Amino acid sequence: MQNKPEHLYEYSVIRFVPKVEREEFINIGLIMMCKRQKWIRVQIFLPEDKLKAFSTAIDRCQLVNQLDNFVRIARGERAGGPVAEMVVEERFRWLTAVRSACIQTSRPHPGLTDNLDQTFEQLMDELVK
Repeated sequence: MQNKPEHLYEYSVIRFVPKVEREEFINIGLIMMCKRQKWIRVQIFLPEDKLKAFSTAIDRCQLVNQLDNFVRIARGERAGGPVAEMVVEERFRWLTAVRSACIQTSRPHPGLTDNLDQTFEQLMDELVK
């Protein structure tokens, strides 16, 4: 008999939406959380060629600054402000809330795994890179 996956997780794809009114986006990262393990991981991947082809009016410095803050909040770093001090699942919910901004996330999706880091890497490769 095979062991059942023991970790329930949720993930969401991080998207860059240069012009919100056009509803076009590029997948640029992943955030994944396991409440029971108090585990959260986030990774950003900026495909420069896609960004340039998508929109020439991108302020890369501003985008990187916003993404850095997103990462600080996810990781619970003090520099992320009060939201970064919340527990893992509350930070995940706050970061994945529906918003009309240039950085958005997909709806959260659930899954089961034996290895959170391996699953994160697999999802990152399949959905972002």
